Amino acid sequence: MELSSDAVAVIGFVVLFALMLLRVPVGMAMGLVGVTGFGYLTGSGPALKMVGQTSMRIVTDYTFGVIPMFLLMGAFVSRSGMSREIFRAANTFVGHWRGGLGVATIAACAGFAAISGSSVATAATFSSVAYPEMRRFNYPQSFATGVIAAGGTLGAMFPPSIVLAVYGLITQQDIGKLFMAGVLPGLLAVCMYMATIAVIGAVRPGWLPTAPVSSWVARLSALKDVWASLALFVFVIGGLYGGLFTPTEAGGMGAGGAFLIGLARRRLTREDILGALLQATRTAAAMFTVLIGAILFGYFLTVTQTPQNVTAFITGLGLGRYGVLMVIMGMYLILGCLMDAMAMIILTVPIIFPVITELGFDPVWFGVIIVMTVELGLIHPPVGMNVFVIKTVVKDVSFSTIFLGVLPFVATDLIRLAILIAFPIIALWLPSGM
Repeated sequence: MELSSDAVAVIGFVVLFALMLLRVPVGMAMGLVGVTGFGYLTGSGPALKMVGQTSMRIVTDYTFGVIPMFLLMGAFVSRSGMSREIFRAANTFVGHWRGGLGVATIAACAGFAAISGSSVATAATFSSVAYPEMRRFNYPQSFATGVIAAGGTLGAMFPPSIVLAVYGLITQQDIGKLFMAGVLPGLLAVCMYMATIAVIGAVRPGWLPTAPVSSWVARLSALKDVWASLALFVFVIGGLYGGLFTPTEAGGMGAGGAFLIGLARRRLTREDILGALLQATRTAAAMFTVLIGAILFGYFLTVTQTPQNVTAFITGLGLGRYGVLMVIMGMYLILGCLMDAMAMIILTVPIIFPVITELGFDPVWFGVIIVMTVELGLIHPPVGMNVFVIKTVVKDVSFSTIFLGVLPFVATDLIRLAILIAFPIIALWLPSGM
């Protein structure tokens, strides 16, 4: 019996989620289902030809070079010790406040995120940099790990955000504009996280200790060490915003700049350089596997007309523009319990994006909104990728303790989402000047 294209699409999604539950890598699962479904509907010849052509096009496309270049930049930055310098500088200025080490961690996460672009890398780095310091001053485990988990999500908002770059590649949006669109929402996140810490300190004053006040000599000394991070950020993002670099060129210049700064400061040994190259290569290979699998799955969806059917179904529900947006965001929060941020973006955006354009939402603004929602999935129970990363680094803390500390920041993120939906200009003001 010949199955209809709709039935094949439904079976494809069921098989895809079954494979993911069986721990098959997301890229492999999407590629397998995509090629099999496409072959069933069009024949094995076109399906096999599609595998070769798609794989070659992705790995040789100049535009996709933005991913390994920014990953390499982040690897050099991590191994040259810039994260520790940023944290030390922030700590000398605000560490003596109640909850000041938490505020310093958020500030340092923002600074590190602005030159690494990775949420998971930010969470992993500060689990080893900030957590021991907070525990030394008797900060509760739940608060310390919750702050680091929340601060890690800033990696997806500040340029060079790998997740925003992938969203731009999938939807054919200007990556430079997407990077700029993340700046003000990222700063809003930093301010709201710091305000959350202040509220926790005010409500439970005995819960968050203070550290000794640093002298101005110590503060100025710490500031001197931050020049490398600041120079690299200004160089890359200034060149991108000023039109001197394309996003791919900015990634290459950033990787080269991080390498040269590390060498000039004698912070990169031969082992560090080799380790950074291997780390960036492995991560890029994993990302390209997911990208290739997602594009193969996307061809399958196109043949079954799934995006058009989903658009017609959702717009026909009579929920209105913002009602549909709430449904989509709710879907992403649920998916956050099942898969990581990159997989969610790659799997769902080809289906959801036509709905958004049909409803008249700005695609750049939607990119920021959806990345924020996806990043919320990194910290909310019961899964939370950042929570797993912190648990891997900090072995003496339980998952329930980390999730307890994260809950106030989840509430803050939901409020921030509401603000950005109500005031899209926050995300669109900087890109409008490009």
